[in-house]
Amino acid sequence: MPVLTRLIPSPVVVDINAGALDDLAGLLADQRISASGKLAIAISGGSGARLRERLSPQLPGAEWYEVGGGTLDEAIKLADAMKKGHYDAVVGLGGGKIIDCAKFAAARIGLPLVAVATNLSHDGLCSPVATLDNDAGRGSYGVPNPIAVVIDLDIIREAPVRFVRSGIGDAISNISAVADWELSHRETGEAIDGLAAAMARQAGEAVLRHPGGVGDDAFLQVLAEGLVLTGISMSVAGDSRPASGACHEINHALDILYPKRAASHGEQCGLAAAFATHLRGDKETRDLMVEVLRRHGLPATPGEIGFTDEEFVAAVEYAPKTRPGRYTILEHLDLSTDQIRDAYADYAQAIGS
Repeated sequence: MPVLTRLIPSPVVVDINAGALDDLAGLLADQRISASGKLAIAISGGSGARLRERLSPQLPGAEWYEVGGGTLDEAIKLADAMKKGHYDAVVGLGGGKIIDCAKFAAARIGLPLVAVATNLSHDGLCSPVATLDNDAGRGSYGVPNPIAVVIDLDIIREAPVRFVRSGIGDAISNISAVADWELSHRETGEAIDGLAAAMARQAGEAVLRHPGGVGDDAFLQVLAEGLVLTGISMSVAGDSRPASGACHEINHALDILYPKRAASHGEQCGLAAAFATHLRGDKETRDLMVEVLRRHGLPATPGEIGFTDEEFVAAVEYAPKTRPGRYTILEHLDLSTDQIRDAYADYAQAIGS
């Protein structure tokens, strides 16, 4: 008998609204994630510590663990500390680094993870990947999806606006990443998962075409939903392909070549997506991307985040080395240094920089 349906790995609960944290304990009990309230909660020393004061009264059975940073060593240290207790679940309460540490620790000790995001800086809050710094630089580690995702829009509005802007850039880059995936499918025969591609692309398109701004609840809702859907699309595909193409290769290259000067993940991915779209010859989408990036205060040129044109050209040339085996517009064109320089000059002229 043919397989007529498939199961999609996704959270049991996705709660995105203003005031979502007001009854976190009730939500976890109602969904049978933690009826006892025995939780191990990973927090940062900043926003997480402040939220601890607010949430402690409703979570009397929880134990709190402060995480120093987004490193593999910190994640292992967190797992070792948590395994001494008896918990129903691990809660990662904070930004991307805290949630990634909590993801890794929860997987290591075999507990479900509840991701409670305090900002919308990137699409990793619901992905099956933990990105952690290690001795070799930065690594991606496969982990289970969060069992629940909670995003309180009141908390998101309190975060620095640069975090929301970063999330916008990361979401928009989906459109370029899916175009690269489709290119690889045509040129190399790489299998493409239509459902994963559709989820990632529509998440990016919803953010790209929404008329609202970073202070608008309706826009924040769409951005948060888009980042969650992107994470699920990666689970459907089984890797990061729906959300990572030339845009992320260039982002990784900037991180590697200029580690002390790199901008935020989403800023670099948004800029790189616009340039990759230019390389594919899609002028209409390129122009729309640049217009939206600028409207939200995101960079459209490397100079806006402190890189020279030559440094950006060097990053584009280095980018394919960051993901060996991945086929994108960069691998397809295989441009020389001078050709990249000319292509960037055309891009800069086209967008009026």
